[in-house]
Amino acid sequence: MNESTSRTTGGPPRASGGGRSGEATAGGPLPAAPAPAGDLTVDAAALARHTAEGERLLAHLPSAPARTEAETRRAGALHEDCRAARHAFLARHADAVYDTLTADRTRRPRLAELAAEAAVRFPGLVPDASRMAEERTRVQAHKEGREIDQGIFFGALLRSPSAGAHLIESMLRPVPGSAARLAEFRSSDRLELDAVLLERRGGAAHVTFRNAHCLNAEDTRLIADLETAVDVVLLDDRIRVGVLRGGPVDHPRHAGKRVFSAGINLKELRAGAIPFVGFLLGRELGYVNKMARGLLDDDPFGAVTKPWVGVVDSFAIGGGMQLLLVLDRVIAEEGAFLSLPAADEGIVPGLGNLRLTRLTGARTARQIILSGRRIHTDEPAAALLVDEVVPTAGLDEAAERAVHDLAGPAVAANRAMLIHAEEPLDLLRGYLAEFAVVQARRIHSPDVLAKAERHWARSRSTAGPTAVEGAPG
Repeated sequence: MNESTSRTTGGPPRASGGGRSGEATAGGPLPAAPAPAGDLTVDAAALARHTAEGERLLAHLPSAPARTEAETRRAGALHEDCRAARHAFLARHADAVYDTLTADRTRRPRLAELAAEAAVRFPGLVPDASRMAEERTRVQAHKEGREIDQGIFFGALLRSPSAGAHLIESMLRPVPGSAARLAEFRSSDRLELDAVLLERRGGAAHVTFRNAHCLNAEDTRLIADLETAVDVVLLDDRIRVGVLRGGPVDHPRHAGKRVFSAGINLKELRAGAIPFVGFLLGRELGYVNKMARGLLDDDPFGAVTKPWVGVVDSFAIGGGMQLLLVLDRVIAEEGAFLSLPAADEGIVPGLGNLRLTRLTGARTARQIILSGRRIHTDEPAAALLVDEVVPTAGLDEAAERAVHDLAGPAVAANRAMLIHAEEPLDLLRGYLAEFAVVQARRIHSPDVLAKAERHWARSRSTAGPTAVEGAPG
């Protein structure tokens, strides 16, 4: 679906196209949204009627890939009209909606559960299960863009100081199943997940990425496994330090060599298999934020936090580089490089825009994010992002030294205070509120869809593996 407006902020969109002008297309124009009454029940019912009418008119049109240019504009106008109504509703009722969904904040649902419950309790506010199931059957370019509606919803919740803080804290809780995985890890000092291997070596837990078929690129499987692994590391009181490293990969040019991460799996994005809630927003509020801020469990004294070490073999691209921004020690192989090519791909590099500037300064951060500058380990700027550069043979020893340096009893407390100073909760919440809306729109924008198709076509025309973000050929 084409966007009918180009937006860089999270404010309400303006309807455009045929929806207000009475363009002669199937279904007729969508009536104006009713004026808000100020009462949650009344306004929710009005929103449900308005969005239901929008869906009825949308159903008169062919599916996205079969639409003419005029029909595409018409569909975009219908979606934007309904989105404007959702923005207006949430601007008045975000806190009340969140209180309803969380039983006055006595429950802590995760993102997916919150969205599913909202679809039932407030029809039309977010896509329901059947519409999201239909979206999942389509490649990204053929979707209706219903994740934009989810972005509007979560953006509004995060914009609220009270609801947003509660939601962030809820996502810092262990994921279901982590307790069982902890018991398994404690019994053998080893936990094998589909895309991650976790091993205990003394007081350190070594987390190894094992997405070998795609240069350890991030996909939904890796994201889920990483959150489980991070939970286990933080829950296990025998562990003092976590260590992240990429495992060997299958790429013909790197076969058998370790790679940290090639960023987002663009083939999965093109296929429509990179979900907004479970991946693009979920990783930021889930395992990445747990590494930064710690795990909220039943400890009355607050989050359990531990220091983290990153060992970068070959390269850390996109989401891989984003991870380095929350680590306490980064060791890189000689000849490795770091990059955030998300702007070139058309998307937002997670929380990289928030965290990179405080490490590199504004000018270098803009070069990396806006112009795609790669930082190689042999240039001076690398010292802003990497603590130590060593030959390949010395990486294991350097990691052991880092673990020893960070295992002291005061390290965890001091890193927690650094996070409070560098990234206060309200700063994080405000960024995430805008990110939720902007990123949801970006992944459905025409330029991103076109680039994803080009990457996919290029990967099919060569003997190479899955296309991944910014990876060298």
